[in-house]
Amino acid sequence: MPKPRKRKCLHCHVFFRPDQRNVKTQKYCSQPECRKASKAASQRRWLAKEENQNYFRGADNVARVQQWRQDHPKYWQRSKPLQDHSISELTEHQDVIMRFTGNALQDLLSDYHTVFLGLLAQLSGSALQDEIVATGRRMQQLGQDILSPANCKTGGRYDNQQASPYSAHGPPGT
Repeated sequence: MPKPRKRKCLHCHVFFRPDQRNVKTQKYCSQPECRKASKAASQRRWLAKEENQNYFRGADNVARVQQWRQDHPKYWQRSKPLQDHSISELTEHQDVIMRFTGNALQDLLSDYHTVFLGLLAQLSGSALQDEIVATGRRMQQLGQDILSPANCKTGGRYDNQQASPYSAHGPPGT
């Protein structure tokens, strides 16, 4: 099967090859910002249709949502982590973490998964699972680099961030 022709992304204006399964309709490339723009455009098109104008409005919809919330009072309080594999990856090497940090960090990880997920969401600036997982993996890699500096080679991402030769109180004599 011949490769699909390149197409210019409607958001970033960079040429890309559409996915073969979606070659007739794909108008945006796969970059995260372009995917967000595609989603926003899709929602605008949906809301522009006359039959969808009042889809979320009116007494019937208000009553429907209120009834659903009454039937599911603790829906927003999730008992399971949103990313089942990211938390297991982060807590997989607990014995190694314990040797370096003692109990404080471990207690936080095992008892407060929601706090940890909230922190990752805050650091990633997003509530999207993919972005939280990516942030968690970056943090995990940074932590591994810190805990095992012997495995780090010079010229890495954090090589230009050198520690100050002075103590926390500033240069000597101040």
